Amino acid sequence: MQTTIQQNTRQAVLLLLVMLLLSACSGSAPTGGSPSAPPNSAASSVTTSASGAATTGGTRVRLGYVPVQIYAPLFVAQERGYFAAEGLNVELTPVQGGSDSVVQLAAGNFDVAVGGAGAGLFNAAARGVEFTIVAPMHSERPPVTSPLVISAKRKDEIKSVADLKGKKVAINATGAATEYWLAQALKQGNLTFDDIQLTSLPFRDVPAALENGSLDAAILGEPLTTINEDKGIVAVLSEDFISDFVSTYLYMGEPILTTNPEVAKGFLRAYLRATRDLQGNYMNPEIAGIIEKYTQVPAEVTLRSSPAQYDPNGRIRVDHLNTLQDYFMERGLLEYAEKLDVTKFVNTQLATEVAAELDAKQ
Repeated sequence: MQTTIQQNTRQAVLLLLVMLLLSACSGSAPTGGSPSAPPNSAASSVTTSASGAATTGGTRVRLGYVPVQIYAPLFVAQERGYFAAEGLNVELTPVQGGSDSVVQLAAGNFDVAVGGAGAGLFNAAARGVEFTIVAPMHSERPPVTSPLVISAKRKDEIKSVADLKGKKVAINATGAATEYWLAQALKQGNLTFDDIQLTSLPFRDVPAALENGSLDAAILGEPLTTINEDKGIVAVLSEDFISDFVSTYLYMGEPILTTNPEVAKGFLRAYLRATRDLQGNYMNPEIAGIIEKYTQVPAEVTLRSSPAQYDPNGRIRVDHLNTLQDYFMERGLLEYAEKLDVTKFVNTQLATEVAAELDAKQ
C-alpha cells in the first residue's frame, strides 16, 4: 500500500515538475479551446480515427498530437493503415501544445509524444525526467512553415527585417524553438533582440494584434499564415531564414522502450513509412484531405501552404539539439550552468535499424 502511495506521489510530482518546466516550449494549435483529456491508463483495444471510424484489436499505443499540419506523418500512418499493419491500435489524442504531450508522456498517460525541443525540455532533462528522442519530426527549408509576418496594411512602411528596429515583435512562447527562429530572422536585418521589443502571443491571436496595430511583426505558423494572407490581414516579411534545421522530435517513454521494444520498433516502422510518403513535392489532394481530417483546415488551404520536410530515415541531428541548447543557455533560459550531453536522452540506433529493414523490403 505504501509503495503504491509513493508511486502515485512520485508521478504527481513529476507531472507538476514537467508542466512547469515545459510551459515555455508550448506550440499552440491554430484555434482556441482546452486540450483534450488524455486517455486513462486502463487497457483498451478501441480507438477512433479522425474519420470517426472505430477500429479494434492490436497493442494499444497512446499519444497526443497538436492539430496542425506539421504532424502529418502521424495522420498519414494512421489513415493509410501503417500502424494497423504493425499490429498497433494507436490512440491519437488532440492536445493544445507539443509540450502537453511530453507532460503526459512523463506522467505515464502517453506512450509516445511529439513536440519541440525548447528550453523547458532541456531543463526537464537536467532534472532527471525520463524520455528518449527516437526520431526527428519535421525540418524546415524555405519557404518555412513559420515565417515572419507583418500587417498587410503596413507593407509600404515595413519593407525589410531591418525596418523592425524598435518595434514590437512576437513569438508564440518564450523559450520555444520559435524564439530561435526569430533570432535567425532578425540577423537578416543585422538586428538582435536588443533592437526590438520582444513579446509572446499565441499564434491564433497574432493576426488580430497585427490588424489593430498593437503588434508590428510576429512569427506565425501555417496554416494561419495562408489563411490570413487570403483574408488580406497579414503579409510575409521573411520566409528564408532557416534551412534544413530540426526542432521537433518523436519521443518515447521508458516503459515502451524497455518492456515493449518490438512495439516501439513497430511504431517507428509505421512512422518512417509515412515520412517516406512525404518526400519531394508530396502535397496532393489525398494528403491534404488526410490532414484536413485531423486539423479541420480545408484541404485547399493546406495545398497552398508551405509544407514541412521529413527525414525518411529518422536521422536525429544531435548537432541541432546542441545548437538549441547553446542558444537557450546564451539567453539565460536554462537552469543549469554546464551543458548536458544530449546523447544521454537520444537513441539513434532504433531508427537506423528500422530504416535498414524498410530499405531491405524495397
